Amino acid sequence: MNQPVLEARDLSKTFASGAERIAVFSGLSVSLAAGQSLALMGRSGSGKSTLLNLFCGLERPDNGVITLLGERFDYREAGAAGQQEKRWARLRRRQIGVMFQEANLMPALSLLDNVRLRARLAEQPLEQCQTWLERLGIGELAERYPDQVSGGQRQRAALAMVFAMNPDLILADEPTGSLDRRTAEEVTAELFRLQAETGVALVLATHDPELAEQCQVTLDLAHGNQAGPAP
Repeated sequence: MNQPVLEARDLSKTFASGAERIAVFSGLSVSLAAGQSLALMGRSGSGKSTLLNLFCGLERPDNGVITLLGERFDYREAGAAGQQEKRWARLRRRQIGVMFQEANLMPALSLLDNVRLRARLAEQPLEQCQTWLERLGIGELAERYPDQVSGGQRQRAALAMVFAMNPDLILADEPTGSLDRRTAEEVTAELFRLQAETGVALVLATHDPELAEQCQVTLDLAHGNQAGPAP
């Protein structure tokens, strides 16, 4: 049996609120295989973004173990934090693609140069960057700057950046939250199409039940800590 791309066991996370600790989630476990899609559901403040940050090493759990692409991260081990951060940084640069609600583009670079920069950091071939823009329907906008295109076109460029790095895992945090309904549906369709074509694993944080239903597995942070098939 193939090893999961992402596996989390018994994750717990709290934040300080004055003198007390507020639990975001406790005992959370999930496993994600290559090509599989997972929707993180829950209202604002339920911990969706926090969990994505744990899955790419930008935050640490209070308890639990995360295994990503065969690399184990357990902060209970003595002296682990510094060594593990170096491994997380390498994974974020080469194998974890991240999308945000607002396209994370460098304003001083053209759309094509934004894609090239991300590919270069991931040590992927630059000659494919224009092709990714064309596959996403914005090849003719390659030399334009982010402020010269629409929000939907910026998100398509952000998709091109992610896929140009040839990742094993994509973490998408409300990636269409700033778009109108029609544009959001178009961008989402492109995301799922390319995810299916490339076989990359996808974790999608959303509050939209219709969007979550397009994923194979759902995890509702408001109603439990175990992932299950989409309804």
